[in-house]
Amino acid sequence: QDLKPSNIVVKSDCTLKILDFGLARTAGTSFMMTPYVVTRYYRAPEVILGMGYKENVDIWSVGCIMGEMVRHKILFPGRDYIDQWNKVIEQLGTPCPEFMKKLQPTVRNYVENRPKYAGLTFPKLFPDSLFPADSEHNKLKASQARDLLSKMLVIDPAKRISVDEALQHPYINVWYDPAEVEAPQDPMRERWNGQSVKTQNNEKPPPQIYDKQLDEREHTIEEWKELIYKEVMNFEEKTKNGVVKGQPSPSGAAVNSSESLPPSSSVNDISSMSTDQTLASDTDSSLEASAGALGCCR
Repeated sequence: QDLKPSNIVVKSDCTLKILDFGLARTAGTSFMMTPYVVTRYYRAPEVILGMGYKENVDIWSVGCIMGEMVRHKILFPGRDYIDQWNKVIEQLGTPCPEFMKKLQPTVRNYVENRPKYAGLTFPKLFPDSLFPADSEHNKLKASQARDLLSKMLVIDPAKRISVDEALQHPYINVWYDPAEVEAPQDPMRERWNGQSVKTQNNEKPPPQIYDKQLDEREHTIEEWKELIYKEVMNFEEKTKNGVVKGQPSPSGAAVNSSESLPPSSSVNDISSMSTDQTLASDTDSSLEASAGALGCCR
């Protein structure tokens, strides 16, 4: 929930990683989450307007980042949360009445009384001149990039593209690898539910998809202690058997825990993608007004 260029790093081999999961969380059954998330420039409309949000709040942030990479400048550089909203509608247009009905009365009153904007077309927002020239050797087309941006930068989250849909988009699916998308599989996770891992002839048990409900259920302090204890014991068992990296250790060889860790990257291997060197982690206190989103519109 705090996706921004300065939280994305890339190594010299083009391996990309996301940093700073301090505001990250799983999407549970209650989506009326706190607005104190997402750096302002990459903040989705539903967060600005205090509507509550779902997982596709991150799709908006990704669209802002992708658009920034194309334009080489921040798309919606609002000075505060009200100016942020103005920057959005000036470029994308005033949302339809159907969207307005979803807003809280005070917020809706403010938004409906703002000047109306038709918005710009995506060919004007992201003209061909910003993209590499199309060629038979380049499968990525400017039109495809614009189409993806137009589906990510949608004010109404109900009409915004989902993560799964985005991964299948023609501009993205050339890199799609299911192994990188699916949740980590770990046979030891069965024991979180108190089940023993046993197979016939001592064969390796099949991988089990991680049970996300574990994170969504309410637990007592004692239950959490027990779960943490089991996880530590499972990790120690895997370390003892030399399977931390998924490979058995040589017979009779002691497992060196330091060998199971990835080599640390040097500073020269990693560079920030941020185009704004002065951008702080501005989970700003704007939205933040005592009345919540757009609190001043009282």
